[in-house]
Amino acid sequence: MRLVIAVVAVLAALSFGAVGRARTQYGIKAPAVTGNEHFERAYRVQMNTLEQMALFLPALWLYAAYVSDRGAAVGGLIWVVGRVIYALAYTKDPTSRGPGAMITLLAAVGLWLGAAYGVVRALI
Repeated sequence: MRLVIAVVAVLAALSFGAVGRARTQYGIKAPAVTGNEHFERAYRVQMNTLEQMALFLPALWLYAAYVSDRGAAVGGLIWVVGRVIYALAYTKDPTSRGPGAMITLLAAVGLWLGAAYGVVRALI
């Protein structure tokens, strides 16, 4: 699972870099977050990824602690694949982000359900 955490950190860093490059390419000076559609897409991918990480990481850790480290890693890798699909689709055409968003959501929900089961099982 440690590898998955590292991959998630790299994913976040790549999204930060994409926003920085887009700021330079499209002349968007901080603190502005609007002004060019392509910059705004990169920015939304970054922000949405950070928002999703806040829900995903606790589920990943709880699943690993109470159910299975290996299972958490599989769920985490599925989540990362979903985020990559989401990012690539959103930057091309925001209306095509659905499949990546759904993969991300299903992976996180699966981890949360498994984590909840594991926590309840440990309490009983």
